[in-house]
Amino acid sequence: MPENEAGTTTGSILIDGVADWLMSQALGEADVHDIVGSCCDRLLAAGIPLWRGFVSFRILHPKFASVSIIWRREERSGSVERIETLHGEAFTSDDWRQSPMNHILSTQIPFLRRRLTGEEALLDFPVCRDLRDQGATDYVAWMIPFARDDEPGPHLDGVIGSWATDRPGGFSDRDMRSLLRIQRRLVVSLKVQIKQQIASTVLATYLGMDAGRQVLEGQIRRGDGEMVHAVIWYSDMRDSTHLADTLPAEEFLKTVNSYFECTAGAVLAHGGEVLRFIGDAVLAIFPIRDGDPKSACELAMAAARDAEGRLDALNEERASRKLPSIDYGLGLHVGDVMFGNIGVPERLEFSVIGPAANEVARIESLTKTLGRRTLASAEFARAVSRDWESTGEHALKGVGEPLEVMALKS
Repeated sequence: MPENEAGTTTGSILIDGVADWLMSQALGEADVHDIVGSCCDRLLAAGIPLWRGFVSFRILHPKFASVSIIWRREERSGSVERIETLHGEAFTSDDWRQSPMNHILSTQIPFLRRRLTGEEALLDFPVCRDLRDQGATDYVAWMIPFARDDEPGPHLDGVIGSWATDRPGGFSDRDMRSLLRIQRRLVVSLKVQIKQQIASTVLATYLGMDAGRQVLEGQIRRGDGEMVHAVIWYSDMRDSTHLADTLPAEEFLKTVNSYFECTAGAVLAHGGEVLRFIGDAVLAIFPIRDGDPKSACELAMAAARDAEGRLDALNEERASRKLPSIDYGLGLHVGDVMFGNIGVPERLEFSVIGPAANEVARIESLTKTLGRRTLASAEFARAVSRDWESTGEHALKGVGEPLEVMALKS
């Protein structure tokens, strides 16, 4: 067998291996970052003179509009960088408008190729000039939609990507055939993981991280759940009815979200789980993992201090805009709650129910009459060393026995 034919056969076998590996990734739970990086490493090992690989795709996320993965060749393999683009920044910048990717999506062409050096060089996009200056010789941009070939377009949901090489003369015809073959399998593998990640993100966003995980793991029937021993947080915004009546609707919505940034944001920052937004109230828990409530209570106290600091900063900013200040009441408690699915079979909610959840809401309601921002049950106060003072025992609506309620000394 001639030497070049043997090399071609060996290269084809190696590319077959990359293709098979990508299909196996579609059946597993690998991260897209790892799939792209390993795919490029394997292409390089198979003899493709890859210098840079790039993929980008839209995601469904409350903060980010898209994710891009960039692989760059190093001495033996490659380094991988993940870039998440915020809403409002994706698809609007000058760099995007002047990019081959925007051109591909706008024209719905499947790919374009640009020689970056030599007589055939065409540097009609800024990125082509940038890559040429970095040493690249050939560039191929491509788009594969999440759709069948016979489905009418335009297609905006899918993966866009590019390959670049620094080999003199650029990609060979064999290289191009291999890349065109591999990139479809790469997108199939990525699509499975992207959709899985979107499902996880949506559930975590609307149910909470732990609740979303439990639902994905199969706890989707009504009544599925578990008894959890936890610190329970309940905070409620003050004078929201008055604010709703006096502020424009858009400004009131911003105000409520700002309040949630102070309270729910502090809970999340200190390891708590936000379960529900009940109007302008926040119900959250800090699970007690080892039977000792001290660490969970300390996290809740840290979140409470953080929330107050955030509120002070927010009110200072609101005062500068001549807007009314806002405030909230907070109740903290320790108890057992049922953490699981409630509702009707067709419409469920993953939340907590039980006497302790009712008690913490009643404790918070006392902040209005006692003039304290934060109140805690005696059980909570015993778990953390602070300068507490008793406000007495209080008969709480819907609670059988009076509860001793504690406040921090001024």
